[in-house]
Amino acid sequence: MQEPVPVETIAGPIELSEAAIREFESKLRGELIGPDDPAYDTARRVYNAMIDRHPRLIARCANAADVIAAVNFARENDMAAAIRCGGHNVAGLGTCDGCLVIDLSMMKGIRVDPSARTVRAEGGCTWGDVDHATHAFGLATPSGIISTTGIGGLTLGGGTGNLTRHYGLTCDNLLSADVVTADGRFLTASADNNEDLFWALRGGGGNFGVVTSFEYKLHPVSTVLGGPVFYPIEKSADALRLYRDYMAQAPEEMNAFFGFHIGPEAPFIPEYLQGVTMCAIICCYSGPMDKAEDVARPIREFGPPALDLLAPMPYPALQKLFDPLLPPGLQHYWKADFLEEISDDAIEVHAKYGPQVPTVQSTMHIYPMDGAAHRVGRNETAFSYREAKFSMVIPAIYPDPADTPKNMAWVRDYWESLHPYSAGAAYVNFMMDEGQDRIRATYRDNYDRLAQIKNKYDPTNLFRINQNIKPTV
Repeated sequence: MQEPVPVETIAGPIELSEAAIREFESKLRGELIGPDDPAYDTARRVYNAMIDRHPRLIARCANAADVIAAVNFARENDMAAAIRCGGHNVAGLGTCDGCLVIDLSMMKGIRVDPSARTVRAEGGCTWGDVDHATHAFGLATPSGIISTTGIGGLTLGGGTGNLTRHYGLTCDNLLSADVVTADGRFLTASADNNEDLFWALRGGGGNFGVVTSFEYKLHPVSTVLGGPVFYPIEKSADALRLYRDYMAQAPEEMNAFFGFHIGPEAPFIPEYLQGVTMCAIICCYSGPMDKAEDVARPIREFGPPALDLLAPMPYPALQKLFDPLLPPGLQHYWKADFLEEISDDAIEVHAKYGPQVPTVQSTMHIYPMDGAAHRVGRNETAFSYREAKFSMVIPAIYPDPADTPKNMAWVRDYWESLHPYSAGAAYVNFMMDEGQDRIRATYRDNYDRLAQIKNKYDPTNLFRINQNIKPTV
């Protein structure tokens, strides 16, 4: 059983001369933070409080020039470079003991071109930043389900969320990326420039450089029919069968995921359901609103529901729905798998373990992966599992570290019972430190091509604080 921490890749020599540090600092428009700075303990934290790392330096970059300076400094001083955007990676891959953290969180520039239906966003943006900018024009690009997630990690790992069935993965909507590579070059990757790098960035993670800006295709998305419909926990097996059968025939404009949840203490949850374990189908219908009620009717009429919160709302409001439940600083332990189907036998496993969800933040989610995402071939981008119909994740999320053993046991027992029904690998953004075999299994026949591109752009593995594609040179 693996530990709930990322690979402890200790970056080269920690001893750096004061003169070298000051020279590096002079090249930055942003901040350089070291262990003696008052801001260090705050700056080194990542979203998952289970991860407690002490980087040697943290460069809060203000622009691409700062990123170039930081990459050059790391390479010249034999330090690993950990790249951080939103810091949400559950494995804590935005930090490492002894490394240089290249923190992009100050780089927030966004430009929307409503005529071309594109947006360019700098690498420090969150999806909340992007949604705010694009919603003014009635446009959006596919992202996740939490607005505080950084755009960088989600895009580079593939990107699944509330618009996946309608408009594809986030990486399918990436038009170009500006990248600082391990040798300090600034490159643009697109379908017409550095095409091999562009292929690798669409699912291959942060292995190939620091992306300072992303250009995305936008789609007409403004008001959606969104929110959860909760069902009594004793109906969880029937509700999951309904979900499976419904999604097999639902129009692509309907993106819905299934989950187990404890009712939170929130104004929109009746007091008698707060603290009560239920199952839910969480919807995002982004098609014509005059058809929304007909499309959602099977979900609303099943049960009857314990609570129906499905309503028309601005798309950014749906994207922020879970934010209050998931602030930074909680403990996270996750396990995940892709699914080609949801079998009756798997449903029985869910009906056993799902009702044991331990905290109000913890869950089991099954996200759809079909529709538009299936219209891209498994070798057209680095993201391989195009035939998967669902992506499942079991996250234990909780405030008290003392609860780690029992919460980890719930996740592991649940996942180990379900894994025989899986497709054999998982969405890379849901993975913790699970070893090289698991990474290879996730990329399958794309792995060797990724390794060759790694050889070209990062032959010394400067960017190794990630789900690592190891160079072979």
